[in-house]
Amino acid sequence: MLDQKDREILAAVQENAMLTSEALGARVHLSPSQAARRRQRLEAQGTITSYRARLDPAQIGLGVQAFVQVQMGTHTPDGAKSFKRLLAAMPQVINAWTLTGEADYLLRVWCADLSALNTLIHDRLLPHPAVARVHSQIVMEQLKQAAALPV
Repeated sequence: MLDQKDREILAAVQENAMLTSEALGARVHLSPSQAARRRQRLEAQGTITSYRARLDPAQIGLGVQAFVQVQMGTHTPDGAKSFKRLLAAMPQVINAWTLTGEADYLLRVWCADLSALNTLIHDRLLPHPAVARVHSQIVMEQLKQAAALPV
């Protein structure tokens, strides 16, 4: 079970994963050693799964973000495994979800430009034997970044 201090630590490291033990302790009103031990425990038990840096897409040559819905024509275990392998091999696909409803998968992708998005859809996704239909939506403006989980 998480207590209030654990939740405060989780909120703090979601905001800034680079907090030192001293800064984390000051923020949650614990000694640096207590804050460090609690963070280590949260890491060891798998509550904190990783730390990542957020990059500016434009600074690394990514100009188009899109959501791509994929509808499968067949739903065999082998087709699903093959499609998952395809997604794993595509660095442009930064998130992938299975869904209920008309689409089977929702992909969040980043590409350099519209031509690269077109190539991804027409040369990589549509040729997959289990894929029946692809529908894409290009992001015009991102109003909110991926936010911290509410703890």
